[in-house]
Amino acid sequence: MSGAAEYGRPVVDMTAGDRTGADFQAVLLYLKETRGFDFTGYKQTSLSRRLHRRMTQVGIESYPDYIDHLQVNTDEFAALFNTLLINVTGFLRDTDSWDFLRTEVVPKVLQEVGPEAPIRVWSAGCASGEEAYSLAILLTEALGVDAFRQRVKIYATDIDEEALAQARQASYGEREVEGLPPDLLERYFEQQGSRHIFRQDLRRSIIFGRNDLVQDAPISRIHLLLCRNTLMYFNAETQAKILTRLHFALLPQGVLFLGKAEMLLSYESLFKPVDLKRRIFRKVPTRGLAPGAMFSHASTPARRTAGDGDDELREQAFSAGPVAQIVVTADDQVLLVNHQAQSMFGLTSRDVGRPLRDLELSYRPVELRAQVDRVKAERRTLRLKDIEWLRGPAETVWLDVQLSPLVSEGTVLGVSIVFQDVSAARRLMDELEHANRQLESAYEELQSTNEELETTNEELQSTVEELETTNEELQSTNEELETMNEELQSTNDELQTINERLSERSVELDDLNNFLESILTSLRSGVIVVDVEMRVIVWNRGSEELWGLRRDEANGQHLLNLDIGLPLSELRPLVRSALVDADPAGEVTIAAVNRRGRAVSVRVVASPLRSRGGDTEGAILVLEEN
Repeated sequence: MSGAAEYGRPVVDMTAGDRTGADFQAVLLYLKETRGFDFTGYKQTSLSRRLHRRMTQVGIESYPDYIDHLQVNTDEFAALFNTLLINVTGFLRDTDSWDFLRTEVVPKVLQEVGPEAPIRVWSAGCASGEEAYSLAILLTEALGVDAFRQRVKIYATDIDEEALAQARQASYGEREVEGLPPDLLERYFEQQGSRHIFRQDLRRSIIFGRNDLVQDAPISRIHLLLCRNTLMYFNAETQAKILTRLHFALLPQGVLFLGKAEMLLSYESLFKPVDLKRRIFRKVPTRGLAPGAMFSHASTPARRTAGDGDDELREQAFSAGPVAQIVVTADDQVLLVNHQAQSMFGLTSRDVGRPLRDLELSYRPVELRAQVDRVKAERRTLRLKDIEWLRGPAETVWLDVQLSPLVSEGTVLGVSIVFQDVSAARRLMDELEHANRQLESAYEELQSTNEELETTNEELQSTVEELETTNEELQSTNEELETMNEELQSTNDELQTINERLSERSVELDDLNNFLESILTSLRSGVIVVDVEMRVIVWNRGSEELWGLRRDEANGQHLLNLDIGLPLSELRPLVRSALVDADPAGEVTIAAVNRRGRAVSVRVVASPLRSRGGDTEGAILVLEEN
């Protein structure tokens, strides 16, 4: 009996039946649910053989134990996928087939397209990118560098994100480029140490992105489609499904280039051989099928398929949009970026095809990844307003961001993200708010002056009434007044002098109050004065700006009851120390939140408020934002 059986674990004999049983299917289901790879369409026997090889390498015998191993070791996924997908490729692999493509196929395709029209090429299952860059070399040789950059778009797709990341780097070692003729290697690669880097000016015409041939919609209006040594890994049913999608992707005279093991002998209704030995086929036009019927269970009404000119018009219209806009696919790859977005966020055509998470735009000026996932899940438009973005050292931009799901026949194809600059409107709102505050302050000052005038008028009225009473008394005591006339006249003069002094004193007090009010208003620091009961008696404009609380809302309130972003409980010891006539002034620095909701550090200085007699009548608090 083996050691595994001794410890209660059954010995697993990996026969053909075991390798394709329920436990094996559980591994495939786990890969689909956790990583989005659906291997149900692959040949099960080949797939199980590769899976068993990987399990043997890590010393695991049973499928459930291997699922546990994947859950604990996330790095194992990369090694497993490399084993299952077998990303084997090379530059100009199968030289005879590529020579035939260069000498016979490409010239005819270019002749059919015309001298100025755009050329669309798709490398499906591109792995680490050698095939896509081989296409770029072949087409550049046929067209010239300038025409290639202006006319050619090469879409290179694969299901393996790790392989795509390597392909985007366009960096290859000596062994990987050994199949290239020396002259092509010299013209199309730059050597950096032991690595060879494909020309950057030509890389801009190659768009890398994730695409699952089994599940995702195909790229359309393709002139030349390469899908080499990919179909061989799928069963017959899945191959038929993929081939209908490739048929749909090609234009009426489009060319399909397959690998050596793929012959299409059973699909004469879809493709006819151009050269069967080299696995090159032309699309057979299918009449009576609506667009989408080749890879969808539901048929759609026939409609006009846009030509290259219409597509160019749509692309130009999108790029010329008045607001910044990007479009990401359902798997969060950047698909489209218009001119406004390129200018605003510093994007380039090289960013098209990259995962959104790799761009700074995904988290600045606002976190987009979670919002994109939310829009796709809820299938409804999401608007983010008043996003503040510090674009430069002294340039603040305010944006409204709208995320809209792009849905077709119940399937989310991607998300459109629109950025609208609302900085001008925001500045106008701020200026209006500032003007309103100034108007309110002026109105309060005018109201205060009016009340003071009314008080003075009442005092004068009272004095007049008193003088009238005195006059009546003087009339009744005329004889006494006559004898005391000189004394009364003198007294009257003195009263007049006192009245004038009182009037002058009133004016001085008014000027002093206005002066003090101007000082408090002009101070940028917040100034708060409280009485001995800690009730607010002075609340200047600096405090309003800092905490968003108006003077009439603060005056008369207990300091510790105010609802502002300052932790007032931490001020209690400082204020009480000032109220008991502490000397010198106390000081503390407190973390707070200002009226804009920003976290700030505030320095608070508390001093006693003394009367002329030296008694403490309250406390003065000066608050400065660090």
